This record gives sequence, C-alpha cells and structure tokens, in this order.
Amino acid sequence: MKIDHSLPLEYSTDQNQYNILGFWIFLGAEIMLFATLFATYFTLANRTGSGPSGAEIFEITPVLIETLLLLTSSFTIGLGIHAMRLGNKKAMLSFFSITLLLGLAFLGVEIYEFIHYVHVGAGIQTSAFTSILLTTLGTHGAHVTLGLFWGLFIILQVKKRGLTPQTANKSFIFSLYWHFLDVVWIFIFSFIYLKGMM
Repeated sequence: MKIDHSLPLEYSTDQNQYNILGFWIFLGAEIMLFATLFATYFTLANRTGSGPSGAEIFEITPVLIETLLLLTSSFTIGLGIHAMRLGNKKAMLSFFSITLLLGLAFLGVEIYEFIHYVHVGAGIQTSAFTSILLTTLGTHGAHVTLGLFWGLFIILQVKKRGLTPQTANKSFIFSLYWHFLDVVWIFIFSFIYLKGMM
C-alpha cells in the first residue's frame, strides 16, 4: 500500500480516497431520504385533524438545548479531526468522547420531548401531522443513535491501533456523517420547529 505523505493521513492512500468518495455518494442517498421526509412534512403539516398543532405542542427550551448540544458537538468533532491531523491521539480521543457525550445528551432531551408529545396527546397515530413529525424526528434520532455506536467503535479502534491511514480514514468519514446530522438538524430546527411555533 503506497502512502502519500504530502496528503492528510485520511487521504493518504488511493483506497482511503475511494472510501471518502463512496461515503459522499452515500450521503447523497441520505439527503434524498431526509428531503423526502421534509417534503412529506410540508405536505402534511396542517393536517392536524382533531389533534394538536405544532404551535400547541412545541416547547422552545428543549429545542434550543438540542440545537446547542448538536452545534457544539459539530465543533468538537472538528477539533477532533484537527487534533488527528496534528498526530495528537490523546486530544483527538478527548474531542471525540466529548462529541459522543453531547450526542447522548441530545438524545436524552429528544426522548424527553417524545414523552411530552405523547403526554399531550400527540402520538404517532393522532394525525397526519404528528405521524410525519415523529417519523422525521425519529429518523434523525435513529441516525444519531447509530452515530453514537459508530463513534464509540472508532474511539476503541484508535485506542487499540493508534493513528494509521485506516483509522484516520474511518474517523474522518465518521466526522462527515456527524456534520451531516447537524446540517439536517438545522433544517429541522428552522423549518419544523421555528415555522411550527409561528
């Protein structure tokens, strides 16, 4: 395996470059998934039937906490990748761990939010609006959950094998995934929550 030392470690082999390209293509499919969910949400947002509307169930505090947690985690994963490129394994692992803790806290607030929705009568079968709302939020939450397990495995691999072209490549691809989840959340925050509260 030929390593190009003029490139960052995650891009240093041909295979690594193909892996990153392949992951960008995968993210394209993920964009289509969330675009479909958003299109469905916009179609069904006013179909509340006898159930509550977004303005009646959305609470600003949990949403702001979730947003702060995810945006901060995007910053810490970026610091983790920067530390990785500097060859600082300890700092990288610390920033990745902080990222996962922030993601876990985000999930905790989201679970609280789901319990609140069900408590106020906004279950998945209440109306077309609550159905697509919970499906969209749940799909994003499932992606965050997957990301937590994935990130944990990355941390364990880097601890065991150190910073190699392979572990750097996996770490960088994971960071792309995490940034993607944050971008999706910005759309959820803007077009579901803020629009729904108006």
